[in-house]
Amino acid sequence: MAANKSQGKSFGGFLVGLVVACAGLAAVATGLGKLALAIGAVIVVLSFAAFLKIKPLEGTPALPSVQHAGMKIVGLALTFGGWLIVLAGLHLTAAVSGRLICTLVGLVVSLCGVIGVLPIACNKNAIWKA
Repeated sequence: MAANKSQGKSFGGFLVGLVVACAGLAAVATGLGKLALAIGAVIVVLSFAAFLKIKPLEGTPALPSVQHAGMKIVGLALTFGGWLIVLAGLHLTAAVSGRLICTLVGLVVSLCGVIGVLPIACNKNAIWKA
C-alpha cells in the first residue's frame, strides 16, 4: 500500500492507532478502555502528522491539478444515498421482508455509484490517457 518506507511506517502506525482506539471505544466504560482510546487517538494523530510531513517529498502528482469534480460528487452521493436507504429501511418497517427489500434497493444504488459512476469520473484524466 505504501510507495516507500516512511509511508509504510505511517500507514502501519495509523492502522495500529485505529485498532487501539476502536478497542478503547468498545470498552470506554472502563478505565483501561478510556486509556486505550486516548492512546489510540494519539497514535492516529501522530501518524497523520507523519503523513503530512512526508507529503512534500513525494514529488509532482501524475494527474493534472485541475479535475472536474462533478461526476465524482454524483458517485459519492449515490454511494452515500444507498447507505441512507438501507438505514431508512431499518426504521420504516419491522418486517424482515421489508427490510430485505430496502437493503437490496440501497445496495443497488450504492453499487451504481461505486461501479458505474465513480470509475467513469476517475478515468477521464487517467495517467495512461495523457
